[in-house]
Amino acid sequence: MKNKILTLVICLSVIVAVLCFVACSSNALETYDTTFAHKYNTDVDNSAYTADLTGKTLTVGAVMVGDESEGYTKAHMDGINAAKAFLEGKGATVNIIWKKSIGEDATCATACQETISNNATLVITNSYGHQFAIGDTVAANPSVTFVSMTGDLAAGSGNANWKNAFTDIYQSRYVSGVAAGLKLKQLVEDGKLSASNYKGEDIKIGYVGAYPYAEVVSGYTAFYLGIKSVVSNVVMSVKYTNSWFDFNKENETAKALIADGCIIIGQHADSEGAPTACETAFDEGTLVYSVGYNVGMLQAAPRASLTSSTNNWSVYYTNLFYNKLTDAAIETDWHAGYEAGAVGITELNGKAFKTDISEEIAAKVAAIKAGTLHVFDCASFTVNGAHLTTYTSAYGMGGAECIKKVGDVYYFDESVLRSAPYFDIRIDGITESGAAAA
Repeated sequence: MKNKILTLVICLSVIVAVLCFVACSSNALETYDTTFAHKYNTDVDNSAYTADLTGKTLTVGAVMVGDESEGYTKAHMDGINAAKAFLEGKGATVNIIWKKSIGEDATCATACQETISNNATLVITNSYGHQFAIGDTVAANPSVTFVSMTGDLAAGSGNANWKNAFTDIYQSRYVSGVAAGLKLKQLVEDGKLSASNYKGEDIKIGYVGAYPYAEVVSGYTAFYLGIKSVVSNVVMSVKYTNSWFDFNKENETAKALIADGCIIIGQHADSEGAPTACETAFDEGTLVYSVGYNVGMLQAAPRASLTSSTNNWSVYYTNLFYNKLTDAAIETDWHAGYEAGAVGITELNGKAFKTDISEEIAAKVAAIKAGTLHVFDCASFTVNGAHLTTYTSAYGMGGAECIKKVGDVYYFDESVLRSAPYFDIRIDGITESGAAAA
């Protein structure tokens, strides 16, 4: 009997020890669980759209590079559907002809023409490479308005029916970097970093990029400068996948950055590959955090995700559809940011932050909107050790001066001369690999 009791006691002790080990292991990296559920997409003001649209009809061809399963396209689809709902509430009929998972090749021109054959008078393509396939289609259909989202050919094409549009996403890239910087500051203060997280005196940050285009360079630089505004001693490694959307490539690229000791992983890539890699590493005992793009990544990375930089495409699509319905002029190069509610960050992960950072985030957003904070303030970065006061070498800009001076402040004036990003400067503190620099 004593042996049975002793055996039972031992078994219970083992069970308690195991449960304690599991509980302690699951909370070893983070012990707090406070919730700060804030979203920073500014409310949109549609009060300017006053016309009665009763009886008016618009048919739109929506040629998408992906579908609902891919964050970038989902953000566009959400924006289109929100614009449709708003304008139908004002009496219009808006028909959307969806063409999904359309490549950046001749199939794009075919898809566009198919929507036109079904009465579309407005055709949207949502990926940069689409524009190179549709020039002839644009020229052959002068009564149809074409909009190449993220494109840069419209103004110089000679086709009045071709437009470009892009948000000032670099603004919310910067703000998402500020959020990451505030988390990094907490980690430093709590002594959470290890030797592998440092390169000399600098803390290592990683970034999964799609292609070495200005759009990506602009975004990762803004993200880096956002972090650097909080924690100054950081360096960032950018690794390219040469694909906009490839879960496996993005996952493996993030894993390589994590293995190199990067403590924060940002991305300009459209899948959940990078956040998933961070979550897996986190669960295995490696401290690493993810900042996503387009959509919130909390479902994919409930412990490792901090937030995502995101677009609110409904701002542009509402403007575009309304102007088309009312025969108003449509801008050749449209851009907007926080001031219009066109960009933001998704919900902050309440389990990741020790304290509420909402005031710090809100202050940065307010400063951007007021024009007192310039994301690409030349005082905040150097190129070969020097601060820039002029830059006329941006790709595709024809030698235009891209740096503006206001008072004593020099800053790169992104997405003003053209909606698509043209910040292609490689600044000190960031290295690239995986693709030839463009």
